[in-house]
Amino acid sequence: MLKIALPNKGRLSEEARLLFGDAGLEVRASGERALTASLGGEFQALVVRAQDIPEFVADGAADAGVTGWDLVSEAGRELVTLADLEFGRCRLIVAASDDSGVASVASIPAGARVATVYPRLAAAFFAGRGQDVEIVPLSGAAEIAPHIGIADVIVDITSTGSTLKVNGLHEVETILESTARLVAGPGALADGDSERRRSLDELTMALDSVLRARGKRYLMANVPRAALDAVRRVIPGLNGPTVIDILDGGIHVAVHAVVPAKTVYRTIAELKSLGAEGILVTRIERLMP
Repeated sequence: MLKIALPNKGRLSEEARLLFGDAGLEVRASGERALTASLGGEFQALVVRAQDIPEFVADGAADAGVTGWDLVSEAGRELVTLADLEFGRCRLIVAASDDSGVASVASIPAGARVATVYPRLAAAFFAGRGQDVEIVPLSGAAEIAPHIGIADVIVDITSTGSTLKVNGLHEVETILESTARLVAGPGALADGDSERRRSLDELTMALDSVLRARGKRYLMANVPRAALDAVRRVIPGLNGPTVIDILDGGIHVAVHAVVPAKTVYRTIAELKSLGAEGILVTRIERLMP
């Protein structure tokens, strides 16, 4: 049974559990603090800190893991991305206090102290620009560092920027963009273990099918045969709408298509204007190309 490392708390943990559950791999643990759990009876979950997952996967303690790309990049271990899971979206940025006078990275003075939970990425960023700074590693709460004299600027993650504003900070530059990823070690894909590779492929496919279905709806309608050309422009679908003859349907045919959920109200209105009847819209649990 393959071992999959999952975050033990926070938004990454919540979103990962939801995604795996939607894919039929519900996380079942013996208690809230359990370090292992069953994933639908098909895999074993190792429930650990998100920042430790790159190391667990790289060292072979887990066959694959879910964590943020920012943490994978900071770890610097050789890992393979199996899937971008699209949640946990954030950016690693350089930020300074509003009264610092720092408007760009170039205006950060030589020898400036940079507080961060991402010392490796921060050091590489400034070294790549030829700027001499002192990295001050922290374990958290980097936003307070400029206000108590620990550092002149910070390197930290942000999603909306609201925490920066509340703490009198402004964004200077983005270092990288991050989302949650399903990652594995190179050995998991190249060790000749066909059973292991097949299981990882099946896991990736299951998660990807759920991600593809999100934001989509399955639409069915009876439309006048004479309006099919116009209907195709309204609901192109993945490969064009599916058109089915209706038994004793007369002038109508059944049209089925996958459509974006956010514009389905407009699609329905346009179909009604073309004479459509019996319109039905349902959610999609999984979608494979």
